Amino acid sequence: MSKLRVAVGQFATAEDWATNLRTCQAAVDDAVAGNADLLVLPEGAMSLFIDEPTRIRQAAQPLDGPFVTGLAERTRGSGTTVIVGTHEPAEDGRVFNTLVALRDGELVASYRKLHLYDAFGRRESDNVVPGSGSPVVIDCAGWKVGMMTCYDVRFPEMARLLADQGAQVVALPTAWVRGPAKEWHWEVMVTARALENTYYVAASGECGRRNIGASMFVDPLGITRARLGDAPGMLWADASAEELEHARRTLPVLANRRFAVDPHPTL
Repeated sequence: MSKLRVAVGQFATAEDWATNLRTCQAAVDDAVAGNADLLVLPEGAMSLFIDEPTRIRQAAQPLDGPFVTGLAERTRGSGTTVIVGTHEPAEDGRVFNTLVALRDGELVASYRKLHLYDAFGRRESDNVVPGSGSPVVIDCAGWKVGMMTCYDVRFPEMARLLADQGAQVVALPTAWVRGPAKEWHWEVMVTARALENTYYVAASGECGRRNIGASMFVDPLGITRARLGDAPGMLWADASAEELEHARRTLPVLANRRFAVDPHPTL
């Protein structure tokens, strides 16, 4: 596990899930060809809901539906783990904003977004049900990879809970909406979460007419090692076990802290 080869892709999501599936499959092909251990793709990559946000309810698919299964099948025969965002139906007619981790044709894990984007004049909770339980950490090529989604990054206690669960890398699929100072918020939050927990953050941002793109790979000392602009693309970077150990020895914030994070939900 000396190195983890990471690819982070971004694209402009279309309204049609089949088009987005083909885009994601092409990204998987590129990641596999480049020997990536981990590919991170954006939040809500299955469909776009700018003008009709309630359409998310009709467009949602179960995790055994054609979008997830079609993407999982594309990973078959490779060692690349793919983490990407989708929406699955909930019992009350709304949906869950769900990350899936796929590897070798299988669904390895899923995570339902805990913090919903009820901010800056938007109300994700009108159509989305928050997840419950603890954050999710998976094994990936000998590394511990945590999962969180977009607005989650504004909550440092969640990032710390992932560290408590052993995360060495965090995959962060997002659809970060443009707005006053929002690009600055993105820079600050992604960098802070990496630095305060001394782990890598691989953040994928959807681009297009609504969102900023700006995918980033940040190291455990808060240095951005690779970044994309506002156009579709893929960045590549390596997480290094030696570098991670050096960062945690040099800046032992996890060992020096005086308070634990209470994992009990507030709601």
